[in-house]
Amino acid sequence: MKQGIHPENKLGRVTCACGHSFEVYSTLGDQRIDICSVCHPFFSGKQKLVDTAGRIEKFKAKYAKLAR
Repeated sequence: MKQGIHPENKLGRVTCACGHSFEVYSTLGDQRIDICSVCHPFFSGKQKLVDTAGRIEKFKAKYAKLAR
């Protein structure tokens, strides 16, 4: 393996929007995320609607014309 070409890994804290946090080794350090394994619908069984940039409204408006 070549020396000096790999990024440095450092201990960082990952904090979710739900408040859950944990530590990982990463090249980024501290991170903020929207969904983690505690609040993800697949693992928690709870429905969480995530709308980024109005995609849901755009989808409904596009296909509302076809449903009539």
